[in-house]
Order: sequence, then C-alpha cells, then structure tokens
Amino acid sequence: MKEICISLLVIIALVVGCGQYNQYQRFTLKNYGYKATKGVDLNYHDKTFLLDYYEAIEDLNSYVITQWSANSIDVRTPESDDDETQAATKTYTKKLAYVKYYEGQLRKSSKLKAKGMTNQDIRSFEEDGVTLEDKLRDAHKIKIMDMFGDVSNTVVIGDRSAFVYEIQKLLKAKGHDVSIDGVFENMTAEAIVAFETKHNLYPDGNLDVFTLEQLLD
Repeated sequence: MKEICISLLVIIALVVGCGQYNQYQRFTLKNYGYKATKGVDLNYHDKTFLLDYYEAIEDLNSYVITQWSANSIDVRTPESDDDETQAATKTYTKKLAYVKYYEGQLRKSSKLKAKGMTNQDIRSFEEDGVTLEDKLRDAHKIKIMDMFGDVSNTVVIGDRSAFVYEIQKLLKAKGHDVSIDGVFENMTAEAIVAFETKHNLYPDGNLDVFTLEQLLD
C-alpha cells in the first residue's frame, strides 16, 4: 500500500512538473516571442528605421514575458477580462502595431527591389511618391522640349538632328512603324500625321507644341 502511495505521489509530481515545464517553455522567447518576418528588406536605405524595427520586436517580446512572469497575464490569449488584463492587452496591441508598421515598410521595400528598384529609387518614392526613374524621364522630357524651342516647327524633309532622333523614339514607343535614324523623311512625317489624327490634333505632319506634348505624355 505504501509503495502504491509513493508511486501515485511520483506520478502526480511528474504531471505537475511537466505542466509547469510546459508552461515555462510556452513563455520563453524561443517558443512565444515575436520573430522578424521573412521577406523584410535587411538592406533598407534607412538603417535607423531597420534598427527601430528590431528594437520594437524586442520591446514587444519583453512586455509579453514581463506581463506573464510578474502578473500572470497572457496578453496574446488572455483568459480574463478584468481591468488589469484589458489594460495590458491594449498596451500589447499598440506595441504590436508599431512592429507591424515597421514590418510593412520593410516588406514593401523588399517587393520594390524585386521589381528592380534600388535604395535610391525607394528613398525618392517614399519622399514624394515619384521614383528616380520617373524623375529622370521627366528631365529627359524637359530636354526634348528645350530642343524643340531651338528648332521650333521648322523641321522639314531631309533634316537630320538629335531632336528628330528623339521624336522617332517617341513615335516608336507609341507603336508607330518608323526608322530611328535621326533623319526626318516621309516615313517619320506619315507617322506624325497618324499620331496627330489618332489624338484629334491637326494632322499636318509638323512638330508643333501640341503634338510634342502629346508625344511626351
């Protein structure tokens, strides 16, 4: 009888011990802590922002462990709705929101890089919503407009210039069959007429400011 009692006590002790161990394991950072999400940009252009992300995760995990060890509150899956638990859960939610904010920016950066953007492109895009590629494209358009100011609408058949070359590239990009050689010949003039007709412009084949602006659009 004594041996049976001892065996039962041993079994009870093992069950209690296993339960406490599992509870302890549950609230270790290895098993319960928030981990940096895969897919974030580890080479983000703003290193301070990246550091803030990791610090936010550390702060979140520290809060979770502290609430459990000091107050027996599981802020992730609370078992009570008393004032103390609600306050702790609300604080946890705010801290998690900070982590998700940083994470969202870093994941977005990673996706943009997968599309070919660089850190410089992304910085520019975040600052004014315009990519570096767009800025360069706009600068190129301005150069073409400046060239147009130099030649006005005096381009005639047989003319050869860098301006004509750029116009031919624009026409080609718009789907017109035209040679890109810098020579203003009949094929280029006909492509301009077709373009002007399509966009409800005066179809005279001349490069006026209205035609050029539409080409650059």
